[in-house]
Amino acid sequence: MNTPLHPELLDEQLSLTLREVCHACDVHAEYVVELIAEGIIQPAPDRGTQAWRFDGITVTRIQRAMRLQADLGVNLPGVALALELLDELDRLRRRI
Repeated sequence: MNTPLHPELLDEQLSLTLREVCHACDVHAEYVVELIAEGIIQPAPDRGTQAWRFDGITVTRIQRAMRLQADLGVNLPGVALALELLDELDRLRRRI
């Protein structure tokens, strides 16, 4: 298993290729494509090449999705819902 990235590096300023995301999360590209199709993550196109680029937050989100699947046996639609609810909870906590 790959060494996880440092949390301070996982921010919106980081720009990773599909290969780098797969390496950082130790997943296949097909899994990342499934997460994109399910709306769990959203790549940004690289303006020069139209290749997908991912920010550091995406790495964290993929790792959370993997944990939900591994620990709780949640399918991808369930992961999408769980992450949406966790995001809303985070937004509400910041408002308080």
